[in-house]
Amino acid sequence: MNHTERLQFSQLLGMEVAQLRTFITLLGREESLLVAGDTDALLALTQEKTALYHTLQRLHDARAMLLGRLGLTHSDESIRSLCANMPDTLAQWDEVLRLAAEARERNSLNGKLIIERMQHNQGALSILLAAADHPQLYDADGHARTTGGGRMLGSA
Repeated sequence: MNHTERLQFSQLLGMEVAQLRTFITLLGREESLLVAGDTDALLALTQEKTALYHTLQRLHDARAMLLGRLGLTHSDESIRSLCANMPDTLAQWDEVLRLAAEARERNSLNGKLIIERMQHNQGALSILLAAADHPQLYDADGHARTTGGGRMLGSA
């Protein structure tokens, strides 16, 4: 690996670390919005999250391409051997792994919060739909309505 490739690899890892930190912050905001039930803000955040995910994917792909050009597989073992004489770059790789694990954990938690919110909303919707099937007991003026004994439609 020549000096330019070492520098490029180190820069890619540095950018990935920065983007992962931003992504984790975004996941923290998403969690807060999910707990608060702020769906409008969640919609805007989803667009930001998708854009950041695509940036992370491009960095990952660039790293994989660089490793491929060097004849290496895209694995932890290959990266560790590549960085054996580059302690700062190896530390960045360890940080990428740590941050990726944290992002995966936070994203999983947010997924569970989304499912929980959906179940709550489904329960509330079921209650409302069941209530809509029952006749009103009072009219608009607050007087009790009778619930039977009237003439059936189509009868004489």
